Amino acid sequence: MRKFSASLLILLAGCTVGPDYHAPATQIPDSFSNRGSGSAGQSSDDSTTRPVSLAQWWGAFEDPTLNALIEQAIKSNQDLKIAEARVREARALRTVAGAARWPNLDASGSYNRTRRSENISGFAGGFGGTGGETGGSGGTGGFGFGDRDEDFYQAGFDASWELDVFGGVRRSIEAANADLAAVEENHRDVLVSLLAEVARNYIELRGLQRQRVVALANVESQRQSLELSSSRFKAGVANELDVKRAEALVAGSESAIPPIEAAIQRAIHRLNVLEGRQPEAKLEELSQERPVPTAVGQVPVGLPSDLLRRRPDIRRAERELAGATARIGVATADLFPKFSLTGSSGLQSSDLSDLPKASSEFWSLGPGFRWPIFSAGRIRGNIRAQNARQEQALARYEQTVLLALEDVENALVNYGKEQERFRSLDTAVKANRRSVEMASELYTRGVIDFLNVLEAQRSLFASEDQLISSEKALSADLVALYKALGGGWERN
Repeated sequence: MRKFSASLLILLAGCTVGPDYHAPATQIPDSFSNRGSGSAGQSSDDSTTRPVSLAQWWGAFEDPTLNALIEQAIKSNQDLKIAEARVREARALRTVAGAARWPNLDASGSYNRTRRSENISGFAGGFGGTGGETGGSGGTGGFGFGDRDEDFYQAGFDASWELDVFGGVRRSIEAANADLAAVEENHRDVLVSLLAEVARNYIELRGLQRQRVVALANVESQRQSLELSSSRFKAGVANELDVKRAEALVAGSESAIPPIEAAIQRAIHRLNVLEGRQPEAKLEELSQERPVPTAVGQVPVGLPSDLLRRRPDIRRAERELAGATARIGVATADLFPKFSLTGSSGLQSSDLSDLPKASSEFWSLGPGFRWPIFSAGRIRGNIRAQNARQEQALARYEQTVLLALEDVENALVNYGKEQERFRSLDTAVKANRRSVEMASELYTRGVIDFLNVLEAQRSLFASEDQLISSEKALSADLVALYKALGGGWERN
């Protein structure tokens, strides 16, 4: 018995085949080549590489409506619910994988009634006298002379335990743990994308509303110019061409308003769906015009090495690599024998009243093993396949890191260059406003023709529209930067 126990302990200790996982060494630059800045009009010195919390980055916009939209989206977004369900699925599968470490114990019970054929040789005179002694063990006796019917009762337990000698089960659990972690990181990645999508669509909505206000204001200004040209034409101091040009300008400006209004409706519909609501749910509330949200404070650029711990997609790719590495061990373990312990015990009787008696007891216990001798290359082919999958996972991880660095660099350069554009457009709008005032005054005095007024108004409308687009793009680029840095999932 001692030898058996010692052998069992050795088998249980076993070894774990397959490669042990080590996180890959990744080449990361010391700093980003582009440095963003805090907000429109601020210098690049307002960016920071110091650790800054990104848990609720949308608070930097100081917009209560945006805050409420994001909170509602976190509670009700359908994509996020799907990701949460996948986490629960992965947790359940991890339990399934871990169950293989333990014995299986089954309870069973049965009752059979059979009738023998009269044409079996020796049946008619053979079994009557010994049935009382043999019935408990096999159910073959206990019949009167010529008795053809037989009852058989059985109840008991069956147990089996496959010993994880070469670590196949342990590697399977390791892979399941990595899969769970990867799915959790995917949930966080969905959350990061959701936060950015809500903020981007909200900024788009507010920018479109501002564009509509500017377009309506320009139409009104152009109508005033039309009235002026019409009055001068009636007074005989201007020609009809000025009137038609003014009419054409008003009509062209009016034609730009319906597409803007359609885009506003689409942005509202999108925000409602992101919140898990019907598209028209908050139509009236969101239709109220508000300024484009702009962030205040420093941009938390941080260091490139921070992305490895902060970006959920990188963390997910790393866990997928760990799971792929563990599955090489699972496949390798199939090359080796599998040892198991099996046993059963219970009660058997041909009479229900005899079933609880000690004489009805039976049991069996014994070790066994199974070793695949010939599998036509299936096992080694599976090992090669798992190695190839591990190589793919490593390449995906390295590619994910490169793409993350690219995202941040692009977001930084877009944000910085958009600030330069915004400042130039702001100067252009101020100059065009003064140009319209001067052109109107000179036209009224008869110094210049009406074409100069129209050109000045066109330039003002175009520059104002571009300024709003730049303001909108500036905030959207900042949202893209926060997303590229992987901010937002830490709050949960």
